[in-house]
Amino acid sequence: MSDVISPARAQSLIREGAVLIDIREADERAREYIPGSKHLPLSRIEEHGIPHESAKIAIFHCRSGVRTRAQAQLLKAGIESETVYIVDGGIGGWKLAGLDTIVDRSQPIDIFRQVMITAGTLVLTGVMLGTLVHPAFYGVSAFVGAGLAFSGITGTCMMANLLSLMPWNRQAA
Repeated sequence: MSDVISPARAQSLIREGAVLIDIREADERAREYIPGSKHLPLSRIEEHGIPHESAKIAIFHCRSGVRTRAQAQLLKAGIESETVYIVDGGIGGWKLAGLDTIVDRSQPIDIFRQVMITAGTLVLTGVMLGTLVHPAFYGVSAFVGAGLAFSGITGTCMMANLLSLMPWNRQAA
């Protein structure tokens, strides 16, 4: 198991030569990232492994720390560094510690958040229309709920696929 370290400790190790690896997907990183971090999406690691890294210490981070903790064994096994750490709280913890990030607000928010906003809006609209207009509109909420359950079971998300085709998301690709 990899050790979880504070963002301040991670920054100190980076100054001493450790490598910081961002495992978030490209759409997440496009909007905000930690200066000097390398980008190696988790989906790519799972498919191709981790390319040779020469640093003695490797530090991984994601958005909140959940993905890095869940995949700690994969990350540790895949890298040739002597010591592997995970940033506590991910980039969110990094920012809470008052450390710098580079933000590009011209980039769209990540697909996961877009799905949550869209699904929540559709469910709320279905409930409101079902209550105020006609009960048949409850079907919109049921359809979205079924789609989310299907996404959770299969690991694929039709709504994310559709949202990724929108014009505001094509520029980040």
